[in-house]
Amino acid sequence: MITALQAQRGHRLPLAAFAYGTGIGVYFALPFEPDVWHLATLALVMLICAALGWWRRMDYGLLWTVFALLAAGVLIAALRTQSVAAPVLGWRYYGPVEGVIVKIDRSASHRPRVTLKDLRLLDIAPDKTPALVRLSFDPKDLHFDLVSGQTIAATAFLSPPQGPTEPGGFDFQRHAWFLSIGAFGYSRAPPVLLDPAPKGFSIARIRQALGAGLLDHMPAETAGVAMALAIGDRTEIAQDTLKALRASNLAHLLAISGLHVGLLTGTIFFASRLILSVCSGVAPRVSPKKAAACIALASATVYLLISGMSVATQRAYIMAVVMLCALLLDRRALTLRAVALAGFIILTLRPESLTGPGFQMSFAATIALVLAFRHLRQTRLGRRSWAAPLIAVVVSSFVAGLATAPFSAAHFNMVGQYGLLANVLSVPVMGFWVMPCLICAAFLAPLDLHAVPLWGVHYGISWILWVAEFVAGLEGAERYFTAPPGFVLPLFTVGALWVVLWQGRLRWLGCVLSIAVLGLWSTAKRPELLIAESGRLLGLLTPDGRVLSRNRGERFVAQTWLAADGQGILQGELNEATIDWSDMDIGPYRVSLLTQQPNLSDIARLCEQENLIVLAAEEDSLPVPCSPLTPKILQRTGALAIYKDGRVITARAQQGERPWVPKGSLKIYQP
Repeated sequence: MITALQAQRGHRLPLAAFAYGTGIGVYFALPFEPDVWHLATLALVMLICAALGWWRRMDYGLLWTVFALLAAGVLIAALRTQSVAAPVLGWRYYGPVEGVIVKIDRSASHRPRVTLKDLRLLDIAPDKTPALVRLSFDPKDLHFDLVSGQTIAATAFLSPPQGPTEPGGFDFQRHAWFLSIGAFGYSRAPPVLLDPAPKGFSIARIRQALGAGLLDHMPAETAGVAMALAIGDRTEIAQDTLKALRASNLAHLLAISGLHVGLLTGTIFFASRLILSVCSGVAPRVSPKKAAACIALASATVYLLISGMSVATQRAYIMAVVMLCALLLDRRALTLRAVALAGFIILTLRPESLTGPGFQMSFAATIALVLAFRHLRQTRLGRRSWAAPLIAVVVSSFVAGLATAPFSAAHFNMVGQYGLLANVLSVPVMGFWVMPCLICAAFLAPLDLHAVPLWGVHYGISWILWVAEFVAGLEGAERYFTAPPGFVLPLFTVGALWVVLWQGRLRWLGCVLSIAVLGLWSTAKRPELLIAESGRLLGLLTPDGRVLSRNRGERFVAQTWLAADGQGILQGELNEATIDWSDMDIGPYRVSLLTQQPNLSDIARLCEQENLIVLAAEEDSLPVPCSPLTPKILQRTGALAIYKDGRVITARAQQGERPWVPKGSLKIYQP
């Protein structure tokens, strides 16, 4: 045992980051929220383990340090949960909403959407008012340009954050909790501008000016993509374009993340180093490499500010800072230690990011690339040659795609079959043409000479969009996967990281674990019947796929169910099926869906037959000898899943007793 632990010398920082992240994962997997006494005990355990780790650092120190970091991960996640706590609307609200715009984007249906702070709601006390709300508008109702900093008022419908669309699904309530958004809604009336945005220097005003400049100098189709690359604004991108980019596995080009920040800092670093190296008066006094690293760091900071500072961009910025600081300290920039340090910082600032696909996919790709290029440098192919850039592009595209594929399949239930082809044809154009042209346009804009580089940006993006449409149009471009059980992705990740980080023969146990959980994924069974939280939509699994009780309405829920089943079709594309929704046999139950105003005699008859009754109409109480699933009960249970073996699972049971779960939730429903 001691020999195995001593073999980890020189590799302890990545193992420490792994233990820290595992502790955070344990916190989010808990079925309850730790109280003060739990946390105090855990803090004491952490201190004792840390002391033992220092005392026994020559033999069992690593083991005790791992235990200390596991406890630290749970503690930091719990503290973060409490630090972002804010009121959540507990009921549906209709009335005036007044607030200051802090963010502008678009909804999934491409409607303009704003996030408001400093809210005022009618007859709601300030201590019960959410910190932030998100509102969407009909574009026809907007009679002025939305700008961050404006104070607006609107008559709106607001609702609390909705729970998972099915038990074990994406927890939108948890996502909203960490964003401090306490309500979501829409307005069917034009908003009113109460106060314009304050004058003076403003990042929001700069971002708006940059977006307007791109729209003025480029066609709308390519300008929308350029806005996403430059300022993180996707509002001008057409839905068909987004669909083609996703199908071709090129959607990652739109998110300002590691690729974009890396291309920006890399371009500026090498250009600055070249210029400083040829300047005879500068080179003897200043290290060109370190000066170029400082210039690249400043450029990355500016890019972070004008990009909208999304979570993905902040994560990429932290990784870039770690890499550039390594250069300033004369250390190798791209190593597992640097990746581990970036992971420590990100997880300390935002522990909740561990559960998101952005964090998982970016770190999976980065770790895989570090390992791949480490081995490539040791081969003849990796040495300097005319083919080195081409080899680097092909290898990086293949390795990153392979590393992120399991996470893409688990989170999005889809993987682009020809993603390697699309990335090989597009990423070099993005790295060697589009991003350098955007950088040149930024530097030449004060001289009003940015039209020429923007012309280059337009043609580069046009090529990328053509590649996306071509690849998306190939037969079998998209492959769909069934959603895995909740334990699959965490255990797969633990196994894969164990193979990468542990030194010695025991590392191959991680390979066995990863392969085993992937095998369990392939045998996963989907629920026989899904019932939406609203009670207005049911989904029955048949030999030909899932059939929905409605071909319109509840679109987000319907598409999520179909995606989780591995069906790559839209709600309206489902074939008509002859199903009597008022009388279905699901395992040991008979299920009846009543969509019209209930007839008490009919409900009483169904109760006598021991049916599970789903009542879409709102009813406070019914004088019948059973408890139908009404919208009010479903609000307490969340979405329901019924399996063929008779198990009835509620979304609230899967969520557990957590701060983001509404109080008074019903964990168990017995038909």
